[in-house]
Amino acid sequence: MAPMPESPSTTRGRLMDERGRLVDQLRQLGVGEGADLAFDENFADSSQVTAERSEIEAVAGTLRDTLQEIDEALAKLDDGTYGRCEHCGKAIAEARLEAMPSARLCINCASSRR
Repeated sequence: MAPMPESPSTTRGRLMDERGRLVDQLRQLGVGEGADLAFDENFADSSQVTAERSEIEAVAGTLRDTLQEIDEALAKLDDGTYGRCEHCGKAIAEARLEAMPSARLCINCASSRR
């Protein structure tokens, strides 16, 4: 027996939970709304400070990209296009959406783009 598809409200809840987690991570990194990332400018090893800033910006960029994907998935829920492959238009498998709620492509299209 196949599992029941997730309801739109359950999907929205999972996406909102993930969104909140990402916003918190960005805030903890010192980027995003209400964040304050302070480095000691008098620190003896300025190259270490530069490296740490670069690393934080790289992580923050990935988090921002994921946050954007979640916001796009939420917009798709609102306009009724959630769960449809952006490339071929077919339904994205429920298991894929469960594993990655912000999936934009079905597994076939995602595999062919690699």
